[in-house]
Amino acid sequence: MTVHVIRSEDRSRWRVDWLDSRQSFPVTGNFDLAAHAHGLLMVHNQDTVGPGEGFDTHRHRDVEIITWVLEGSVLHQDSAGNSGLIYPGLAQRMSAGTGILHSEKNGSTSYSGDRVEVVQMWIPPDTAGITPNYQELDVAAALSTGELVPVASGMRRHLPDAAIGIRNRFATLHAARLAPGQKVTVPDAPFGHVFLARGTATMEGAGPLEAGDAVRLTADGGQRLTALEPAEVLIWEMHAEFE
Repeated sequence: MTVHVIRSEDRSRWRVDWLDSRQSFPVTGNFDLAAHAHGLLMVHNQDTVGPGEGFDTHRHRDVEIITWVLEGSVLHQDSAGNSGLIYPGLAQRMSAGTGILHSEKNGSTSYSGDRVEVVQMWIPPDTAGITPNYQELDVAAALSTGELVPVASGMRRHLPDAAIGIRNRFATLHAARLAPGQKVTVPDAPFGHVFLARGTATMEGAGPLEAGDAVRLTADGGQRLTALEPAEVLIWEMHAEFE
């Protein structure tokens, strides 16, 4: 059993004039994502994108991409005909499968608009070569309860409650928006990843956490995380690892 805290400032960082990418796992220039993965989680980027900017059309294959917006909006377009704005509280997943082209841009329509801040997470599908697929759903109402909400899952026990499905039966992404003093319990799992996206909190066995801090768990769980101020947390529950 291990509990490993990764501080925000210790993440990899890639910066250009329009993008500030803070990477929990090294992604830029890394062609062996499995070597740095934790459980099934191989990419966990927190990106700040300037007004009118974004990622031009590019290709993905055999990966589940989950996008979670913290501030602003992301305009998604892909070669399967899906298009729309992703905003805070909207859970979104793209299954690249046999191959898909897509672009992601700051949803602001002008260069004088607002920045966007977004967390993007990648896990492998448990079956390669599936038909590309896209799904989104607004879960803001469920998050308003202060409870841990399964926002994306392929696990049978979470599917009735999960907002969107993912093509991996061993993983669930949970999210919570907490008021000061509210608590959530980290699920027990062979692999866990706790990311404090907003605010400050304390977690049993990990201590104080600030925005951008993460906790990697192995064969552990059951700890309570308590918000010290308004906070938002993303927790991966994983019952397999990326091979």
